[in-house]
Amino acid sequence: MSGLNIDCALVRCTLTGFIREELGKFGFTRAVIGMSGGIDSTVSAYLAAEALGAPNVTGLLMPYRTSNPESRADAELAAGELGIETLVVDISPMVDAYFEGFPDASKERRGNKMARERMTILYDHSMALRAMVVGTSNKTEILLGYTTLWGDMASAVNPIGDLYKCQVRALARHLNVPARIVEKAPSADLWTGQTDEGELGFTYDDADRVLYELIDRRRDCESLIADGLNPEFVRRVYRMIRDSQYKRRMPVIAKLSHRSVDRDFRYSRDWGR
Repeated sequence: MSGLNIDCALVRCTLTGFIREELGKFGFTRAVIGMSGGIDSTVSAYLAAEALGAPNVTGLLMPYRTSNPESRADAELAAGELGIETLVVDISPMVDAYFEGFPDASKERRGNKMARERMTILYDHSMALRAMVVGTSNKTEILLGYTTLWGDMASAVNPIGDLYKCQVRALARHLNVPARIVEKAPSADLWTGQTDEGELGFTYDDADRVLYELIDRRRDCESLIADGLNPEFVRRVYRMIRDSQYKRRMPVIAKLSHRSVDRDFRYSRDWGR
């Protein structure tokens, strides 16, 4: 990769190999993916189907009663193009039952509950199908903390977590993802009219340019501001990275012994079966 430009053919080969290898280490040949009809989950589904074969991939569609019908239609379109099996689980009954006890809950609380409800369903079907959960969070979302911890951010393996949103879009075009999915406004569809960029207050393309400089090139805010970037925006992106660090690591374990899990005990996952 050079800057934000990627060699899509090479990335495709690398990520399909990654999925096969990581699942294979633990004896898995099947994958389950939560398909929202958005570009990220669709790209992950395309990669998984190519890596494992369409019969070994199951897409779960988990609408809520206020979900945009177009989201389901786009997920079904992608699944049909791939020839993968789909299951539809309406999360409205379980989410509504919970919030009967908290009728004044904010839309953000309800959105977080929906994201985590979907992940519990994915992991249940992971067990039922003996399949691993393939993740769908991109690098932009992960760095900004624009994810739900133990919700959409959870997975066993994540093929697109090191691709910025603009790179996911480029890879989607290379994979021949339907244009209506590639071009529509990104949305987690957690409440009526919600869009990612509307909620964030800036575009993914603008965020990607700043994130790439801060993270990949290890530049500081002042140097970016000196280059003419908006000071308020640069500092806001930096704060979002800093304040969401807890989402990007396993829970911190207080150290008492000589070999604490994660801090000292860090054997490679492929150390042997």
